[in-house]
Amino acid sequence: MLSLTVNSVSFNGPALAPRVAPAAAAGVRMGVSDMEGTGPETGGKVFDPMGLSKIASAETLAWYRAAELKHSRVAMAAVTGWAWVSSGGPLFPGYLSVEQGVTFESLGRDGYAAWAAVPEAGKFQILGVIGILEILSESAVKPHYMAGGTPGKVPLLWDPLGFTAKLSPETLARKRLAELKNGRLAMIGVMSLVSAHFIPNSVPLLPGSV
Repeated sequence: MLSLTVNSVSFNGPALAPRVAPAAAAGVRMGVSDMEGTGPETGGKVFDPMGLSKIASAETLAWYRAAELKHSRVAMAAVTGWAWVSSGGPLFPGYLSVEQGVTFESLGRDGYAAWAAVPEAGKFQILGVIGILEILSESAVKPHYMAGGTPGKVPLLWDPLGFTAKLSPETLARKRLAELKNGRLAMIGVMSLVSAHFIPNSVPLLPGSV
């Protein structure tokens, strides 16, 4: 998993990654040793059994990190939603589609069946919002993360209330590391949930059907 081969500058991160070259220099200067993410779980070393970091340029490493953060955040949202719905927590009230008479509660608690029951227009809206955010993160942020910018920065969602401005560098670093490690765990978690859903009893400690 590429998410475990590199380390991060994440959602609460500063404007530049550690040891990035001055703005006047061309391109990003980033190596694995400059990036966050190692810890006791990896023996204090970079977990890269396939040696991908050794053949990757600084720009590619920044791309790895941006991809890791995107997948981490999606996985954290997915695991939280899956756990909430599966636990019997209350669902959104009201209609998803008034015209078709589809309520949020009528979608049920099986994630795959719920997605299949969403009207086509609703699916296009969801995918459209995702696409807009992806375009914004790739084109609206200057400099681009592969040219010295911040991996994981998304316009409109990047700390709109300015909370990070009040935090110390040490607290920011701790929050970046927490997001990265929680995201990695969430990616493993959602993979486990998907596996348990399609292959009953394939994941220890999870119910036979998820």
